[in-house]
Order: sequence, then C-alpha cells, then structure tokens
Amino acid sequence: MHIRRAVSADAEELSSLLNEIILARGITALETPLSAAEFADWFIDGEFPLTCHVAEHDQSLGGFQSLSLYGEPPKGVADIATFARLTPRTPGVGSALFPATRAAARELGLEFINATIRADNVSGLCYYAKMGFETYDRLVQVPLQDGTPVDRIKKRFRVDARHHTMPGS
Repeated sequence: MHIRRAVSADAEELSSLLNEIILARGITALETPLSAAEFADWFIDGEFPLTCHVAEHDQSLGGFQSLSLYGEPPKGVADIATFARLTPRTPGVGSALFPATRAAARELGLEFINATIRADNVSGLCYYAKMGFETYDRLVQVPLQDGTPVDRIKKRFRVDARHHTMPGS
C-alpha cells in the first residue's frame, strides 16, 4: 500500500468511494452524496482542509484520511475524517494512513486531533481507539436528516503522544 497526499485529480474516485459509504447508511455522519467538486472543496483544496492523504492499493484508491478546520475548532485542534473503500475492502487502510496524518498534524503544530464518531459506528469507534484516541465528550441524540437521534462520541489524540500500534493489530 502506498500513502501519498491527495490531489484534485483524485476527487472523482474518492467522491465515488465516499458516496458508497454514505449510501450504506449508519457508517458516517455524512448523509448526502458529494460531487467530485464538492469532495475536492471539503477534503482536498477548499477553505477548511489542512491535509488529505490517500492509500493506493492495486491501482486504485483504497481510502483517504483528512484533517480540517471545519466549524472553527479550538486553536491547535483539527478534525479528522477517515474513510476506507467498502468494495473491494482493503484491510489496514486506516492504520496505513494514520502515520502520515499524525506527521502532518505535527508539522502543522497541532496539539490535538479530534474525531467525532456516530455512537452506532462500532468499527469507527474501534479504529480510533486502536490509533490511540481517547473519549472526552458525547453529543447526545443528534438528529439525522430523517429525525432519528444518534449520539456522537468525541475522541481526541494528543499529537505528541508516543502511541504505536502493533503490526497486524
């Protein structure tokens, strides 16, 4: 697996990857599919993204991870988003992406990386815990577009932390 920075030309493939996840429902807080242009604006070269990395595998993009300042987080904090292709699934995409994201956060002088995960996204909660994120808050009964209330778990990672995942874990 090869990790590199995302470029605008990746937006078409990455928006397709993300839209498959959005349409699967229950995996992400995003509920409306994005066009390639919207994707590029949100994750690659718009006003809020700080960095976005992709994982290339078998001549396609297996996933991406971004840091952004959407919603004006506190100074020294950026939000992370991580998405891996559902079909075909490539195990280890998130674990392969995080070292590049962590290094970018360090270069940007960030103190914390924030992750806000739907409480019903078990795989997302497990992933961020495995990467060393610690729960610090819970947003109770945030309504989805259809009105269904779903809690959001807020986790954070201290950028200078010395957390290392074990190979194959």
